[in-house]
Amino acid sequence: MEHLFENPETWVLVAFVIFVALLVKKASPVIISALDARATRIRDELEDATRLREEGQSLLAQYQHQQRGVKSEAEAMLERARRDSKLMMETATARLAEQLLQREKQARQNIARTEAQVVDQVCAAAAELAIATAEQLIIQNLDKSRAMALIDRSIEDLGARLR
Repeated sequence: MEHLFENPETWVLVAFVIFVALLVKKASPVIISALDARATRIRDELEDATRLREEGQSLLAQYQHQQRGVKSEAEAMLERARRDSKLMMETATARLAEQLLQREKQARQNIARTEAQVVDQVCAAAAELAIATAEQLIIQNLDKSRAMALIDRSIEDLGARLR
């Protein structure tokens, strides 16, 4: 065994073991505290992640609830809009039918009025034509002596008619 102590490699090994033992003794609290700090930091990050996940799930549930509410409200608004548009269409259709009837009535009245005017104009033109024709016939067929006799007879008839 003596031979072991004479070997320089043995002393290097002994020195290395002592160095490592001293290093472990002095550095172990620092390493342990660093590992503990890291473990604490990781635990805190995990807790924060869990808390954030729960908050995210809560917000998701809240948004889904709001979305369902908004969706039902939108459907109600669409239904109201459909009813209103149907009512507006019915009202507009009725109003249009009423206006068409009124315009048809006015057109019939205008046609009747124009018809009466045309009939009056035709009668007036026929009367003028009859008078003009009678005048021409009288001028052609009536001589002076007959005209005087006709005038005298008319004067006599006038006295009898006035009574």
